[in-house]
Amino acid sequence: MSPHRRHRTAILAAALIGTVSACSGGTSAGPDAEEKPSKTAAALKGKPTKDFTLVATGDLLVHDSVIRQARADAGGNGYDFRRMIAAAAPTVAQADLAICHMETVYGADEGPFTGYPTFKTPPQLAQAVKKLGYDSCSTASNHTLDAGTDGVVRTLDAMDHAGLKHAGSARSAAESTRPALLEAGGAKVAQLAYTYGTNGIPVPEGKPWLVNVINPKRIIKDARAARRAGADVVVVSVHWGTEWQQAPDELQLSLAKKLTASADRGRRDIDLIIGTHAHIPQAYEKVNGTWVVYGMGDQIAGVMGDERGQMGSAARFTFSPPAAEGKAWRVRKAEYIPHAVDNDPISLVNLPRALEKSPGNGGWSSALSTIQEAVLSRGGKKDGLAMGR
Repeated sequence: MSPHRRHRTAILAAALIGTVSACSGGTSAGPDAEEKPSKTAAALKGKPTKDFTLVATGDLLVHDSVIRQARADAGGNGYDFRRMIAAAAPTVAQADLAICHMETVYGADEGPFTGYPTFKTPPQLAQAVKKLGYDSCSTASNHTLDAGTDGVVRTLDAMDHAGLKHAGSARSAAESTRPALLEAGGAKVAQLAYTYGTNGIPVPEGKPWLVNVINPKRIIKDARAARRAGADVVVVSVHWGTEWQQAPDELQLSLAKKLTASADRGRRDIDLIIGTHAHIPQAYEKVNGTWVVYGMGDQIAGVMGDERGQMGSAARFTFSPPAAEGKAWRVRKAEYIPHAVDNDPISLVNLPRALEKSPGNGGWSSALSTIQEAVLSRGGKKDGLAMGR
């Protein structure tokens, strides 16, 4: 069996135990160096230790046109998003763990459903994402509070019903302290998620836990709590950046440096950062030895003023076990998979696969070049970043 064949993800019922130290305590000068793969002490104890592959994709941005397409694909009876995102299936199927970004909140079962500027998405999207093979989704975005508390509750209820884990918004204070904990290969993986803001919509008084807002000390504290709860790998999803700007902005650069430099007892706190929000492809870069994806772009979206809004990449990282117990898992292989959105009908396109079949498609070739330029713009290639399919 191929080492990258997808395994059924087992959801861990672990809860956070005890308290964690403040971020100012125990931070070393920098994260530990990456180790060469070898048998670990845990392996000698009979614990499973093997490579695993994580795939992450960008914003599911459900504009009015996407809602209409889902209605048409359902034959006018409900909403069906499966065909639109079906091109992601081969990539997701080959991963041990797949993470999406749920940009918009859900409306009530019978609607009304709306697109920009305040979104209410058909909840059938959760079922479509789960059936495709995703395990968890970040839910912290500038649209998390578009429908107030009810929108957050509806979204998380629908994701729970579909069997999707989630991170970034919560229905209670207790829920907000728990990361999404999953198992992939031989590792326990924690997903945390945060957003730069909520489009000026105030967080309801007394409910700060509805959405996680970016705060470096809070993120590091949460990462350490996840590690204490058993996480071998901590993944941070961040909704950040400047819309329509390819270059990472000051918040992205400064936060990436701070988070990747943070370590506790000689071990880095965060193992991977994956970004969303800018709506266009942005760079992948190693910062302090840790991979940072500044922006994956939109996975699905309607037509906008900039054609790059229908371009993006899936990020794929293969992790290997550490050389010794208590040390960091390392990224053995880093890949990006370019994709775009075709219109009429709205459909996700895996560009490398599509161009193998239709090499003369000028629109797809142009999109591929645009994505590659952005993704490689900060030197990721020299650190081993390669294009996948």
